[in-house]
Amino acid sequence: MSTSESALSLRADVEVISLVGFAHGTSHFFHLMLPSLFPWLMRDFGLNFTQAGSLTSAFFVASGIGQALAGFAVDRFGPQRVLFSGIGMFALAAAVLGSANSYAMLFAAAVAAGIGNSVFHPADYTVLNRRVSSLRLGYAFSAHGLSGNLGWAAGPVFMTSIAASVGWRPAAFAAGAVAAGALTLLAVRRGTLSGAADGYQSGAADSGRPNGAPFAFLSSSAVWMCFFFFLVTVMAFGALQNFGPAIVQNVYGVSLRAGASALTLYLLGGAAGIALGGFIATKSQQERVIAGALLAAALIAVVLSTGAIPRWSIGVLFAAMGLCTGLASPSRDLLVRRAAMERFGQQSLGRVYGFVYSGLDVGLATAPLLFGRLMDRGLFNAVLGGVAALQGLAILAALKVGQHALKAQLRPEVEAASTLPRPGA
Repeated sequence: MSTSESALSLRADVEVISLVGFAHGTSHFFHLMLPSLFPWLMRDFGLNFTQAGSLTSAFFVASGIGQALAGFAVDRFGPQRVLFSGIGMFALAAAVLGSANSYAMLFAAAVAAGIGNSVFHPADYTVLNRRVSSLRLGYAFSAHGLSGNLGWAAGPVFMTSIAASVGWRPAAFAAGAVAAGALTLLAVRRGTLSGAADGYQSGAADSGRPNGAPFAFLSSSAVWMCFFFFLVTVMAFGALQNFGPAIVQNVYGVSLRAGASALTLYLLGGAAGIALGGFIATKSQQERVIAGALLAAALIAVVLSTGAIPRWSIGVLFAAMGLCTGLASPSRDLLVRRAAMERFGQQSLGRVYGFVYSGLDVGLATAPLLFGRLMDRGLFNAVLGGVAALQGLAILAALKVGQHALKAQLRPEVEAASTLPRPGA
């Protein structure tokens, strides 16, 4: 490849990565539209922790069901239309939330936002795998995860700042304006996404393996282990996402603002970890990176659960835990790609990613219900212990996926060797 061709390839990759990353950041911003307003919504609607957490559960139940279906839509229609519809649902959800006068309307807003959220993983990863050169895929997944964490970090600051100043209803309508801005940008740059549905960049060619029946991927144990991995890792995250500030406030006797700051540091640490993890993922065995990083995160969660550390170190440890979980993220995405591509090829990426990443939604739907009950019973330390246990299960799942991927990679070589004539035959 000439220098000019290399520059054009880099420019095209950067444009695709940037646009997809912005869309992903928008989706994560809306993950926290409702949880960021829980203090105000609980006060005005008389909700307890379990009722408030149920709104988040509704969001992720809708997202999980929609995500599995959205993968097929992406494979059939391409990512552009699917992304447009998702962001449009975010705008609708914000309008419903801003107009809410009952718990039912809050629930409707959560469901609408969940439907909007369902499209992003299958659409985003299909674009990245098809349009970004293979040498830059690790960095692309890193940027994708980083943008999501930045969206998470921006959400609470944006929503709570407006709610504290002028009320939670204006904050909800302001979130709708964010969705409108994102939709406008995607419309202006729609050629990038529509082009991504038509052809592949170098290094992203189809594997040539038969895709099989539409639901053939459900017979793969590696795909199911990826689903389980996402389920348990995100349950751990969901406990912190929904209740982190209240946990810190009750375990360590600090203000709610200090607890929110600890959550923000966790999210920013995660963003830094994802940025660094992109470089590590391309040069290391993915399952080992995941295991080491999550083991460190689990140990930090155990330390935090004791309640015996000095207050000044709370933010430091939350940031370190976020850094460790972030380090695992790009390796996780490459591991899923290995599991998908070994058997099903490019044309099935949307449905495989849609199903696997629906584990995120199942976990995020389950976490508020499970940990909300512990919160209502005052078992705040136990929540952090649960976070550590779930991260331990994720380590086992990642190692199992790595074993499946290695066996699938070696299988053609073994089969080829078995067909060679034996000496003396």
